[in-house]
Amino acid sequence: MKSTDSPSFTHDQPACTGILLTNLGTPDAPTPSALRRYLAEFLWDSRVVEIPRPLWWLILHGVILRVRPSKSAHKYQTIWTPEGSPLLAISRRQAAALAETLAKRCPGPIRVALGMRYGNPSIAAALAELRAAGAQRLLVLPLYPQYSAATTASTFDAVAAELRTWRWLPELRFIMQYHDDSTYLDALAAHLRAARAEQPGERLLFSFHGLPKRNLLAGDPYHCQCHKTARRVAERLGLASGQWAVAFQSRFGRAEWLQPYTSVLLADWAKAGVKSVDVACPGFAADCLETLEEIALENRQTFLNAGGERYRYLPALNDVSEHIAALAGLIEKHTAGWPEFSAGYNPQAVAVECAARRDRAQVMGAAV
Repeated sequence: MKSTDSPSFTHDQPACTGILLTNLGTPDAPTPSALRRYLAEFLWDSRVVEIPRPLWWLILHGVILRVRPSKSAHKYQTIWTPEGSPLLAISRRQAAALAETLAKRCPGPIRVALGMRYGNPSIAAALAELRAAGAQRLLVLPLYPQYSAATTASTFDAVAAELRTWRWLPELRFIMQYHDDSTYLDALAAHLRAARAEQPGERLLFSFHGLPKRNLLAGDPYHCQCHKTARRVAERLGLASGQWAVAFQSRFGRAEWLQPYTSVLLADWAKAGVKSVDVACPGFAADCLETLEEIALENRQTFLNAGGERYRYLPALNDVSEHIAALAGLIEKHTAGWPEFSAGYNPQAVAVECAARRDRAQVMGAAV
């Protein structure tokens, strides 16, 4: 049973701002058993699969979790590193680099914690870490540039569910999307320009994670935001309309998903005589299974088998300095007015006030 108390609180503890950095998540190991646990959590989220629960429970436990874990484990084994899951390793580096950057740019104490929507480290564990550090202001940054109910809103659900168990809630702000943030777009364009400096492909494909088409029809803005990101980056790169395109990958099940499908478009290009392509995935802040295995390996083979000659996957922004600087700028924009980000923050004055608060509490008989 979770406690709503805050046992780590002391009257002389200075407040700080907590930054909760989140991403989708990863299994603990590239094994069928670890994938079964991970997929059971991920695919049971009603934001991810919008099918009535009784029917979906039968499909999930009767079919999918009996078959998919072994197949997914094999795919994870092809990208697993000595550090473990690429997504987790990169996310940890992002969190560390962001904490270092904010410490240099902000006058007050900032704590950055990493939490995954599914798997470990969990969002609940990351929030507990920030609470223990004295975070009285909390900014949540899901690393999904384009908003979707299946990703960003699901993260909000997990944060809200954990905060329901807290007695003393922090002031809360939540970054819902940053698909058209100029610093993010500039960083992405500079990254892609450098990656394509030598022998750029005839065409550049922006591949985003797919969603069922019904999500778009229900009002999810993800499709439009993906196109806006790609268009703004293509403008920065000086690409003509016939030199780039948008497609959607990772479709699952029999329902119609957002189109065109990445694998189909790549095959069509090759059959039409396009010999070289570069593929970027602007919806992924860190490389993961969907980029390193599906795009870099599977879709490469699709393009080559259809007659293409040169295929290049352009890595995600990951922890490159321009990306970290863009995220830091985004955080500063959304924490405007908070003491730790204000030029007038005075650590010495805060220490004096904390000591005085402790003394007043003692006089009143409080345990300090």
